[in-house]
Amino acid sequence: MKLVLEALEKANTEALPALVLLAEQEKLLGELPKDRSRLQSQVSAVLKNQAGKVLTDPLELVYATDCIIGILQVPQKKGLSREDRLRLAASRIGDLQRSRSWSKTAISADGLTIPEMKALAEGLHLSAYEFRKYKSEKKPEKSEAETILWVAGENMKKAAVALAEAETVSGLINTCRDLVNEPGSHLDPNDFTDVARRAAKEFGLTIKVRDEKKLQSEGFMGLWTVGKGSDRPPRMVTLGYDGKAAMKGGKAPHLVLVGKGVTFDTGGISIKPSQGMWEMKSDMAGAATVLSALCAIAALKLPIKASAVLCLAENRPGNAAVLPGDIFTAKNGKTVMVDNTDAEGRLILSDGLAEAGALGATHIIDLATLTGAIIRAIGPSIAGLFCNDEDFTRLMLQAGGTASEKFCVMPLEEEYREYLDDPVADMKNVGKQEAGAITAALFLQEFVPPKTAWSHWDIAGTAFTTAPWKYYRPGATGWGVRTLVEVARMLAG
Repeated sequence: MKLVLEALEKANTEALPALVLLAEQEKLLGELPKDRSRLQSQVSAVLKNQAGKVLTDPLELVYATDCIIGILQVPQKKGLSREDRLRLAASRIGDLQRSRSWSKTAISADGLTIPEMKALAEGLHLSAYEFRKYKSEKKPEKSEAETILWVAGENMKKAAVALAEAETVSGLINTCRDLVNEPGSHLDPNDFTDVARRAAKEFGLTIKVRDEKKLQSEGFMGLWTVGKGSDRPPRMVTLGYDGKAAMKGGKAPHLVLVGKGVTFDTGGISIKPSQGMWEMKSDMAGAATVLSALCAIAALKLPIKASAVLCLAENRPGNAAVLPGDIFTAKNGKTVMVDNTDAEGRLILSDGLAEAGALGATHIIDLATLTGAIIRAIGPSIAGLFCNDEDFTRLMLQAGGTASEKFCVMPLEEEYREYLDDPVADMKNVGKQEAGAITAALFLQEFVPPKTAWSHWDIAGTAFTTAPWKYYRPGATGWGVRTLVEVARMLAG
């Protein structure tokens, strides 16, 4: 999809197949160009007729002989921000453009703010995504459809910056979705490492790779414990970006993103039920998200120091697989009894948190499709946010609001810490059946470097969907990339 800007004052509808006017109830959110002003009374009549109606066709047409002019009501879906409703409207415009084979479509957007224009552009990019790599029937190649946003001339420069950022970030979200949608046999830890190497070269990032031998020799035993049952051994990949962060209170912020990257999770010896297990190809969504977010931060040249740690392993019940009851010593010296081999994400993240501390992180965010408990607690549209610092919590919630990605702040309830106590080792990797998402976060907290602001995002519900959701097709969503970019922007000041 090609997205371009034009000044409304110079807009010309000649040779334009379709023009879409966005509306809310009886109010247009953009103007007709001068050469269509004679249709204003008819547009007003259609708007009045639409008010309060639920349309079976999302586009109500105004008569025109040489150009389809449609009025699209911005969806009034409850619970969504205005920007997210505009993304949803944009996805419907994209669907119309594809289903009706419009080669060029204009959207009158001069009534929108710059952030709203950016959201509209994001909706167009994200809804156009398809993962068709493994379809035997290839779509016939067509010339690229063009979408034109008409804005007031005085806003052209600001709109151009916003739309360029929308294209960059949305493109990397879609790259994240490609990674998560790959079958587990086609993206193992080594394959993922190769992806990270290519990204480092493209975006000018530093990269360090630890293979299975280095993980063992350096004491990163969480990754080795999880990954040793597979003949596709684990990897830890550390990537860095230095945007010349400004000093704040004598110390420049260093944001380290840690991602769970279980490229396929069978559950190990504690094997999962077969029904729905195919979705476990998405258990590396945390690693894909932090990789894409760091690339976006670098592409936007944000003035911050940021790193990403990808904890990559395949959880399989092979001959060398970890057994329930086995004990290993984590990087920070604590011993862990593996009660359930299907609670593996927290084991590999213990190494990622240790690496974040070694990098000198001031702020750490780990992302993981960690627990089904979080979905049962707050549903699939919201991520669980755990944090040890109130100021950092407020910043992340503000960033999530800007990005239209929802969080529920969850407690790090110390009363439940005793659920992880073990008579033989310092702790075990699962607690009781209740409070599963909380005890998982409490486990991770044991490995957070001292005096470091840390947050754990449980994205088990938001990272992957088996049905259409908002402006996403079934499959990976790339949820979290936008918010991480906003967090970096806000920390950079």
